[in-house]
Amino acid sequence: MAAISRDDVAHLAKLARIEMTPAELDHMATELEQILGAVKRVQEVATSDIAPTSHPLSMSNVFRDDVVKPSLTNEESLSGAPAKAEDRFKVPQILGEE
Repeated sequence: MAAISRDDVAHLAKLARIEMTPAELDHMATELEQILGAVKRVQEVATSDIAPTSHPLSMSNVFRDDVVKPSLTNEESLSGAPAKAEDRFKVPQILGEE
């Protein structure tokens, strides 16, 4: 893989509308070269005989069945509310709507 030149970085910066000093261009060229080197190493490890996966372990249906269980009544759930109206929590208006 060819090295990333300072001109390549300057061109990318221009496309992205990012102003960079000459020192920043030199530094970024070195950084991008290291990143591309790491990507190249990963590509060398990945082989065609390994199927792509989204998870390292096989997964089956992770959903559980819905089970009706006892819960709080309206009165119990509203018992600690600072304000309530019509069996609901009353909260301050935030969008200016009625």
